[in-house]
Amino acid sequence: MKAYLDTAVLVAASVADHPHHSQSLAILQMVRKKAMTGHISGHGLSETYAVLTRTPFTPPIYPSEAWKLLSMNVLPYFQIVTLTALMYRETTQECADSGWIGRRIYDALHCAARRKQLAIASTLSTSAISNSWRRIWQTASVPLRTCMVVD
Repeated sequence: MKAYLDTAVLVAASVADHPHHSQSLAILQMVRKKAMTGHISGHGLSETYAVLTRTPFTPPIYPSEAWKLLSMNVLPYFQIVTLTALMYRETTQECADSGWIGRRIYDALHCAARRKQLAIASTLSTSAISNSWRRIWQTASVPLRTCMVVD
C-alpha cells in the first residue's frame, strides 16, 4: 500500500508534545516497518523543515535538529515525489480558476503529488478534506483516508 503523508502528519510525528503525536508516529512507524510505502513531495519535505524550525515549540527545534529528524526518520523511508513544471502550472491555474488564495496553493501541491503517486493520503489538514479539496484528492480514483482530522 502506498501512503502520501503531508507536512502536518510529519510535524506531529516529530514533536512529542503535539496533540496528534501518537497517531502520526504510528503512521510513520508503519512506513518505517515497510507496512506501507511512504511518499512525500519535495515541497512537503521543505515545508516540514520550515515548520519544524519556525514554530515556537518548547524547547525550540534548531536547524541541525530538524535536519536530523528528517534525515533519520523520513529520507531513508520515503520516496520523494517531484512535480513537473507543467504540473505546477496546472495546479496554480486550477487554484486561480477556483478563486483560492494564500497558502491553499501549498495544499494543492500536496494534492498534485498525491495524485501523481496514486497514494492513500494521510493528513491533519481540514482544508485538505473540504468539499472542494475532496474532489481534487479523489480524481486519482484512490480513496482518501483521513487518518487524523483536526476539528
